[in-house]
Amino acid sequence: MMDSFEPKPRAKRIRLTVTGIVQGVGFRPYVYRLATECGLTGSVRNDGRGVEIDVQGVRAEEFLRRLPIEAPPLVLITDLTSEQCTLTGANTFTIIPSSGGTVSSAMIPADVATCDDCLAELLDTNDRRYRYPFINCTNCGPRYTITQSIPYDRPFTSMNSFPMCVRCAEEYHDPENRRFHAQPNACPDCGPQLRWHRNAQLHGEDVDLVGDAALLAALRDLTEGRIAAIHGLGGYHLAVDARNEQAVRLLRLRKRRYEKPLAVMLRDLDAARVLCEVSDVEAALLTSAQRPAVILRQKPDSGIAPSVSLDNPTLGVMLPYTPLHHLLLQGRCDALVMTSGNVSEEPICIDVEDAEIRLEHIADGFLHHDRDILQRCDDSVFRVIAGAPRPVRRARGYVPRPVLLGAEAPPVIAVGAELKNTLCVSKGRAAFLSQHIGDLENLETLRFFEHTLSHLLRIYDVNPIAIAHDLHPDYLGTQWAKGRLGGAAERFTELPHIAVQHHHAHLVSCLAENGSDEPAIGVILDGTGYGSDGTIWGGEFLVGNSWGFTRAGHFLPLAMPGGERAAREPWRMAFAAMHAILRSDAEAAGSGERGSGAAASDPMTSASAPSPDIFPEWFARRGEEEIAAARFALESDVNAPHTSSCGRLFDAVASLAGLYDVSHFEAQAAIALEFAADGIAGTETPAPYRFALHEETPIILSFLPAIQEIIHDMRIGKSAAEVSSRFHAAVVKGCAAVVDRIASASGIRTVALSGGSFQNAVLLTGLVDALHERNYTVLTHTQVPSNDGGIALGQAVIAHAQIRG
Repeated sequence: MMDSFEPKPRAKRIRLTVTGIVQGVGFRPYVYRLATECGLTGSVRNDGRGVEIDVQGVRAEEFLRRLPIEAPPLVLITDLTSEQCTLTGANTFTIIPSSGGTVSSAMIPADVATCDDCLAELLDTNDRRYRYPFINCTNCGPRYTITQSIPYDRPFTSMNSFPMCVRCAEEYHDPENRRFHAQPNACPDCGPQLRWHRNAQLHGEDVDLVGDAALLAALRDLTEGRIAAIHGLGGYHLAVDARNEQAVRLLRLRKRRYEKPLAVMLRDLDAARVLCEVSDVEAALLTSAQRPAVILRQKPDSGIAPSVSLDNPTLGVMLPYTPLHHLLLQGRCDALVMTSGNVSEEPICIDVEDAEIRLEHIADGFLHHDRDILQRCDDSVFRVIAGAPRPVRRARGYVPRPVLLGAEAPPVIAVGAELKNTLCVSKGRAAFLSQHIGDLENLETLRFFEHTLSHLLRIYDVNPIAIAHDLHPDYLGTQWAKGRLGGAAERFTELPHIAVQHHHAHLVSCLAENGSDEPAIGVILDGTGYGSDGTIWGGEFLVGNSWGFTRAGHFLPLAMPGGERAAREPWRMAFAAMHAILRSDAEAAGSGERGSGAAASDPMTSASAPSPDIFPEWFARRGEEEIAAARFALESDVNAPHTSSCGRLFDAVASLAGLYDVSHFEAQAAIALEFAADGIAGTETPAPYRFALHEETPIILSFLPAIQEIIHDMRIGKSAAEVSSRFHAAVVKGCAAVVDRIASASGIRTVALSGGSFQNAVLLTGLVDALHERNYTVLTHTQVPSNDGGIALGQAVIAHAQIRG
């Protein structure tokens, strides 16, 4: 009788190609360890596509199964292909030199905050990298900002000019070491160094120090109330002691940033909890590998200088994300204002010469280093709304991580919006949204835009077949796309140009990041955008997807007396709203849907034109000449274009509520209106002001009845908080009512919310809750900003559809 036996496993050889973010995130060391654990032989290397792996042995199938499951957290695998090959005589597993290859589909990783292991070494007096401000390893450090091309290897980064010493090289080549193939690996003997330069322009002395002495000099200046320009990861910061009111005021004066809130870097999470209310979601975001600035609710009497946030109840907080930051905050300063190193509205400085020229009238001293920044990248900014992190500005730590599309798409360029510009380059299933570039309103920002585009096209080997841009004919991005500005755009003049309506791009951006292209109802609320009918849109209800859209509804248009000045001077929109009420008997009577409460008696019903009798307190704040000029613009229809803008409506209410008649930065009045409502949130459910629905095609949603009630409430002494709370409730209820009517007619039950107005937490939370109560599927932004920083993604996806169509 024969004994039973199991057949001996047979060795296999498998060759794999892995694409995605697999370079610079510890993937090859991980592959090496997994292959060794499985007893396999073969090799791994970077190439132009990603990572190429060749394994053989009896556990090759196990390796293939475990590879994507156990990958390091920073890895993003977008595709994995494998094939069985003939066995070879390989008897070891090795990491072999990289090959550029002929195809570029590898993805560069984003920059990563200092890991706990490196931080421990940084502060260990016995470690050879003690107080070395450029310590890093495979799990942390610079990536995108130092990369020139792919594959992501040291020769293709700005670390190429720093040959490793013997000890660093040993770490780099040791598979068991945490710095195995860490491309920015360095130490005090062979790596970048700090240099302190006192600004002789301001102080009449020319001081130069290097190394730790440079760091100590910068700390001394900060503790003494001076302004330091600090060479960071993606550019320079302008820093002052956040607890020194005089220093903060001086920074505002020199930088010409008079009222916009400033961001603060705090020593650690415990310090953040002392100063602000921090939820679990916010804490996870603050301490994540990306380390964005997070907008938090500030506690009273926090000790932070009042001029940091002025009358804003929130504080933009970030934690240290480079070794240099940790060293700066270990001393007497536990809180530093860290704002972009630029003059307002210009790109951030990234090199020594540029910083010393452009910041010479701002900084008292410069803390430079000699590791070149190849790609400028501002700090990312997030806010947690409705329990989820929402990007306000997507840059360092997140770029160039792609948004993955549902299907392969043709390669295109999308130039984005005029304000808060980002651009998008697509290839295959990946849409690479650039870092925040800024407002495309000057030559310096346009050059930054061109550099970023050229870099993305080069590193991903993209040959675009079309270029998408905003529908507005006068935007700088549109002019550039059409080759009318010369420069880098001339190479694209022969490409098809696809004009995309602004709010359609918002809708599709939201759909794309949620992995959908099914028709949806888009509630798109923002400042302004050029409409397909040539008017100014901004409070829109669209039905569509990437293939097209219809305008199913919109806010009642209001005139903008003074044109663009109305966006900076909310009183103009308030005056226009009062004028509109008096011009419309039907609206003044409040016909249509009503919120809770009856219509209030109002002296406006007997007036023929806005006058001090209607609202004496408001008119007392304005001069007779400017009121006369606004009245003339409205009555003669001169320089008073109409807009359905949600942002301008909020401006009008902010002025009527006595918050802001003039804004000193974008959306200042609307932000104040939100915080006024948020101040009484949770006390009781506010009774919405009235609104009116005009059952036309498209549906028109009017808030003139609400404006009339707001004026009445302010005249009888109601608070701005109560007025704002009831107004927000009216906008939520009015928008939900329009969605109900559109859904009833179309049968669509998916609603996408996009546009800059949804950075308002009261508005977004309220509308999401209202739509969920009605059993709609609600899509919102969590990967790209709801503001114009996400427009380029929608433009690219719409261009894909038009090319296919």
